[in-house]
Amino acid sequence: MHLMKVDPRALRDNPDNTRQTKSTPQADALLLATIKAVGIIQPPVIFSAKDGGNDYIIEAGHRRTRLAIAAGLEEIDVIVVEAANDNGAMRSMVENIAREPLNAVDQWRGIERLVALDWTEEAIAIALTLSVRRVKQLRLLANVFPAMLNAMAKGSMPNEQQLRTIASASIDDQREVWKANKPSKADPQVDWWRVAQALSKTRMWARDASFDDELARAYGIEWIEELFEPAGVDARYTTNVEAYLGAQQEWMSNNLPKKGAIVEVNNWGQPQLPAKAERVYGKAGKGDHTAMYLDRDGKVQNVHFRMPEAKKGKDGSGTASTDDAVVMPKTRPDVTRKGIEMIGDYRTEALHEALARAPIEDDTLTALLVLTFGALNVSVTSPTGASHYSSRKLGRHAASLFDVHGKLVADRETLQQAIRGLLIDVLSCRENATNSGLVARLAGDAIGADSFLPNMGTDEFLSCLSRPALEGSCKDTPVLPRQKVKDTRAALVEHFKEERFVHASALFEPDAVALSEWLAKNAVVEDDDHDDVVPEAEETAADGELAEGTVEQPAESDADGFREAAE
Repeated sequence: MHLMKVDPRALRDNPDNTRQTKSTPQADALLLATIKAVGIIQPPVIFSAKDGGNDYIIEAGHRRTRLAIAAGLEEIDVIVVEAANDNGAMRSMVENIAREPLNAVDQWRGIERLVALDWTEEAIAIALTLSVRRVKQLRLLANVFPAMLNAMAKGSMPNEQQLRTIASASIDDQREVWKANKPSKADPQVDWWRVAQALSKTRMWARDASFDDELARAYGIEWIEELFEPAGVDARYTTNVEAYLGAQQEWMSNNLPKKGAIVEVNNWGQPQLPAKAERVYGKAGKGDHTAMYLDRDGKVQNVHFRMPEAKKGKDGSGTASTDDAVVMPKTRPDVTRKGIEMIGDYRTEALHEALARAPIEDDTLTALLVLTFGALNVSVTSPTGASHYSSRKLGRHAASLFDVHGKLVADRETLQQAIRGLLIDVLSCRENATNSGLVARLAGDAIGADSFLPNMGTDEFLSCLSRPALEGSCKDTPVLPRQKVKDTRAALVEHFKEERFVHASALFEPDAVALSEWLAKNAVVEDDDHDDVVPEAEETAADGELAEGTVEQPAESDADGFREAAE
């Protein structure tokens, strides 16, 4: 066996070649482009003709030889071997069968080595006759957790959509998911569907956005290119859902038509039109209105509706205009739902710390204990046999401790030290089933729990504020609003590293209107003490209080038996 250079045109095809079926034009074009770019990597194998001439017969590499001629190569390297007794039939068979294509992981590793050698993605694509998009797709494997890569290299490959989801997640998230889903010795197969589901995130597409790039920059939206989408489609997306929806909301507010309104959607994703509105499915008329809303994909949609005509009285005068019946467009709240939940956690922790550490007078602490029984998360079964969940009969005692300004005016009573622990166990401001309602904020305001609130000048909380609310937080600070929301937020975070910031919406002092409603609802009525059972209708109240029916009373004979047993 030796290596030599020959003219490919001087080589003869082997009549006993195993591969007799012609290759496809696409495969030939791929190999031809590769030969033109980098030459022949694996030299063809030849042997001397048995007829005693100077000709050489190709044993392996017929396509390489043919396409080298097509590429215009004058000479190519070949490996000369001894002729076999079967004219190379078995070696030709083995050479064509015992060959395995590179899997995606090995292709990626090879591409990364080329990139390290200063090959560009475009040059690699030309040399391998791949699209640049395919090269970028393979390079996404660089974002995959190493343990997952090893599993893929063993032959357990996810499908294209699953790989896209996995590569888009952070390495830390992939590590945690892999710990919970890595294969065992008993079951070595990887459930890539479960892994992809655990790492999936909501994507908001640029093609569904109505706002322009300037508004996107203002909200700090950074687009990511999705390489697995079909070519020719805007495949940019973002996982910053809050910023995306905020930009969409601001665009709707800026582009609202004259007779337009921004409406919410119901549980089925349909727009909630104003009361008595009639939806127009055909062409909208001159007097019709337009409702704009965001569908479940975050895309701006609009429908037309018609309001009923104003009724005329006997004197000919009409009622209010139909325009007044249309709901005014809703603007984005200053604090998002996530921000409200964070505020609830901050308030609860501050309230508990104040109850444990702050100096509290005995009369105030006793009043707080009574106030606690009016909390929304306190359930009491009354002696009348009815179950009340923060009912008015309990809340009125709490309301009698406050004047019209919400300040405690209770008389001094004996106080026990255990009250502090009881209050901590009960009072909560969290946005869940443990929420104590307005009484927790009244308690926090009474004992100065505002001073125990943490520094809220963090990126996590400030990202929950709308643009006007964020710029309003710059007041009384040397920070000036920037053109981009994320730059303003970053400047505030840097400023409040050494200082303490508490957003006004997180303070414990309740809203005056909510306080007045609560005091009025729980006002003491003289006849209340003589009520035996509160009717079910009276138990239906605001603030999420549950209306419970009365419990069936035992018969008189049964009651006597209960008393005897107790004695």
